[in-house]
This record gives sequence, structure tokens and C-alpha cells, in this order.
Amino acid sequence: MPLLSLVAKPQASQRGLEPGGRLAVLNLLNPGASPGFSMSIGKIKPRRCRGFTIVELIVVITIAGILAAFVVPKWRGGTGFEERGYRDQVAAALRYAQKSAIAARRTVCANFTTTPSVLSVQISSAQGAANCAVGGPLLGPDDQNLILAATSPAAFAAAPASVVFDAAGRPNAAAIISFAGLPGTLDVIVEAETGYVH
Repeated sequence: MPLLSLVAKPQASQRGLEPGGRLAVLNLLNPGASPGFSMSIGKIKPRRCRGFTIVELIVVITIAGILAAFVVPKWRGGTGFEERGYRDQVAAALRYAQKSAIAARRTVCANFTTTPSVLSVQISSAQGAANCAVGGPLLGPDDQNLILAATSPAAFAAAPASVVFDAAGRPNAAAIISFAGLPGTLDVIVEAETGYVH
């Protein structure tokens, strides 16, 4: 590609005319350059485009996949901690219900509903009552009604209709409470004779 140049006519006002009437080559690529600027004639090298290599893209995609697998579920609450936390709350509430029955010498009933998953505990108002038909909600350690509602994804997989503790803390029958998303080894078990909750 030849170098483009302009030949100036001998006019004093025209750019490119040097003092003394000599003609100069004008640089069309850089018009602000002073006359007489010389350029080397040759091929213009194309500039190399910068971008990401395949290896860099694969590394970034791999790191994004690892973050998506481990970090995003923690932000959305899908880690299994909700189920385990609800299981522990239910076990603690049943232990509290048993101890309250012994302390108050009254019948305490733990009632389960599976849709939605809720545990509500009531205490009878009369000593020696067979059930909690006459009574009210049992107050928990925080002086609020002892009602545990599961938050998604925690839920009962299987639960008895109710567990009734008599004044001695013995349940009406053995009970097994299973939770969705947890293995069977984490079921809450109420022993028949002693009322032991584990």
C-alpha cells in the first residue's frame, strides 16, 4: 500500500509549504503532524485481538458450577438444616410436655397435624383427666403457647394423631415421628413405658 501524499501548490497560506517554497509531504494519517514528517513505507501489522482462551473459559465455568452446587442452596435454605432444626424442636417440645405433665400432675396432649405440619401441646385443667378436652394450650418456656409450625421444606413424613402423657409422664402408647428429608435414624421416638423421648 503506497503512502498517500499531497503536493502543495506554491501558496504561502497552504499547509505543507515550507519556508523557501519547498514542497513537503503531508501525513494524511496524522494531519496535525508537522510538515516533513516521514513515515516508513511498508505493511501495516494488524493488531492482535485480546480475549479469553478456552482454558480460561472452562476454569470460570467450573468455578461457577461449584458455587452453584454449594453456595446457592445455602442462600435459598435448601441445606437440610431446616428439617434437622424442626426435628430437634419437636423432640424438645415432647420432652417439655412430659416434664410439664409430671410437674403439674395433669394430662398433657401433644397433637400432630401433617398438612400443614404443626405440633400443638395442650394441658388439661382437671387432675386425672383422660384427655385434654377440658383445658388449654400449654405455655412454653417463653410463656407463649407451645405450638410448632414447620417452615418449608421441613415437614412430618409420618406422625401419630396425638401423644398423651398422664400425670406420671407415661404416654398412652409408643410413638414414632418421621420427618421428610431426614433418614429414619433421626426419627423421634417416644417410649411406651417410660415416656422417654429420643
